[in-house]
Amino acid sequence: MLKKYLLLLLILLVGVLTPLKAQDLGKNATVSILTCQEGHELYSLYGHTAIRIKDAANALDVVYNYGTFDFNTPHFYLKFVKGDLQYFVTAYSFNEFYYEYTIENRSIYEQELHLTVAQKQLLFETLNKSLQSDAKYYTYKFIDRNCTNMVVDKVNMALGQNCLVKTTEPDMSYRQILFPYLKNHFYENLGINILFGSKTDQKGDKLFLPHQFLESLKVAKFEGKPISGAPKTLLKATPEPVEGSLWNNLYTFCLLLLLLVLARKAWVYLVYFAVLGLLGIVMIWAGFYSLHEELANNYNVLLFNPLLLLVMVFYGTKNYGWLKKTIQLCIVLDLVFFLVLLNKPHLVMFLPLLGSVLFMLFYFLKHSNKALLPAVK
Repeated sequence: MLKKYLLLLLILLVGVLTPLKAQDLGKNATVSILTCQEGHELYSLYGHTAIRIKDAANALDVVYNYGTFDFNTPHFYLKFVKGDLQYFVTAYSFNEFYYEYTIENRSIYEQELHLTVAQKQLLFETLNKSLQSDAKYYTYKFIDRNCTNMVVDKVNMALGQNCLVKTTEPDMSYRQILFPYLKNHFYENLGINILFGSKTDQKGDKLFLPHQFLESLKVAKFEGKPISGAPKTLLKATPEPVEGSLWNNLYTFCLLLLLLVLARKAWVYLVYFAVLGLLGIVMIWAGFYSLHEELANNYNVLLFNPLLLLVMVFYGTKNYGWLKKTIQLCIVLDLVFFLVLLNKPHLVMFLPLLGSVLFMLFYFLKHSNKALLPAVK
């Protein structure tokens, strides 16, 4: 019995220490792109992209997923905000992948790629090498490097040229492209548009979303021939329609701001200014600290203005001259912000914020002299 255990241990050691031999795909192997329907959770609102390689001759049906990250990463949230969080590729059976999306009730669409045997083999070997080296990791970027970008790059590599390019939404900015995905998620949409700076207002020419990839792949060609077949539905989910929430909508947001305005209490207005001013400082800090280019050059600081904190200081110290000057400057910056926002998709969303701030600033301006200001309660 001891000899049997020793023999088994030897076999296992040999298997571990012997380098993996490159596997040749069968001539009938298929490579396809999987596009997964958007979910209701914040992390799944934009859908998902993966690569499937199926080879009956080698009893192989594997999905390569570039959307994996580890919540146990030290300082996870700071790394995510900074933009140096490492995502990585994982591989698992198609059955596991299918089961996961069945549980989440999200549809899966498949587009088979018309690759040569050599191109399939090159892609297969590249993906497997990535799994066994530091190449499995990549630094996640919301627009520039995500699960869709990585798959596009790998397929273009196998083709030997950049055939896969964006063909959808030709005249829309990144912000305009993203905006509809957060329908019925008002506060999430508000938060994202507060954090995103001027980069997202640039023309959205990068292929970075799963649905964009699916549509662009329909018309993509290599050497004059279609790269893929028509999309097939592998899993048809029937998710419950997302209806507007009783609280997560523009109307409750307007109601909340209206209650603050109607309070006509100096301390309420000052607390409101403090919240906006502190958020502005956080946004400025994030713009310099983070490697996410989407957070840089954020003109929203014109509204979330750190100068609002000085209104508190000058009011508290009864420095009425500087209080008036600060309020006037804040009003000018708010009007500039309105002009900047005129052609942006989030204009309507931000108007209640802008209106409430201007009302409160004018209210303080009206009472910004020694005789009247103390009467404000």
